Amino acid sequence: MEKPADLVKDAFEQKTWNEIHITDSWRVFKIISELVEGFEKLARIGPCVSIFGSARTRKDDIHYQLAEEIAFKLTQKGYGVITGGGPGIMEAANKGANRGKGKSVGINIDLPFEQRPNPYIDTDKLITFDHFFVRKLMFVKYAQGFIVMPGGFGTFDELFEAMTLIQTRKIGKFPIVLVGKKYWKGLVDWIKDEMLADEHNISPDDLNLFTLVDTADEAVDVIVKFYSRYLLSPNF
Repeated sequence: MEKPADLVKDAFEQKTWNEIHITDSWRVFKIISELVEGFEKLARIGPCVSIFGSARTRKDDIHYQLAEEIAFKLTQKGYGVITGGGPGIMEAANKGANRGKGKSVGINIDLPFEQRPNPYIDTDKLITFDHFFVRKLMFVKYAQGFIVMPGGFGTFDELFEAMTLIQTRKIGKFPIVLVGKKYWKGLVDWIKDEMLADEHNISPDDLNLFTLVDTADEAVDVIVKFYSRYLLSPNF
């Protein structure tokens, strides 16, 4: 018997490309199929932390090594690791989770460049999406925390979406850890000086949405201490 996600996907693929472009209604079926597949695979993974960062980070970069160490240490505390499934920081985090014999999840995205699944993802925990917004939903819904390494536009997109959802109380608060004080200093200073002090576009309490650290032990400690005070359970 076909799974619900497969039935929806089949219905979408039976339409020709021209038919799909005639109406956006058919695109809904593709989106639903991605949602169903994501929910089915990720609902059973248990406590995990999402680790974000640049796909362009090289293996000899200190941030690659730091992401691997953080992921490894998280597995020793009972957490699995979720990444975007690609190279760079994502590969490093999956590698660390794999080395620690923890769950190593890859939520990949189909792109014309950069993004190919790395070899350290558990074979039964790799999902490839076409839509960024579905992929981001999975990051938030099935993570108990965010570890944010230096990265580009995609990393910032995921960071600010998570902070916005917590700020507006659309999801429960969970720990967001920015790793690399030198990298994040300019952004944090701008948030404090311009966004808060000059323009009053956020409240002082919003600065508590994230924690700034430099080391793997500090990053893991933020996650562990947060859940020492709360019942560990999936978000939403």
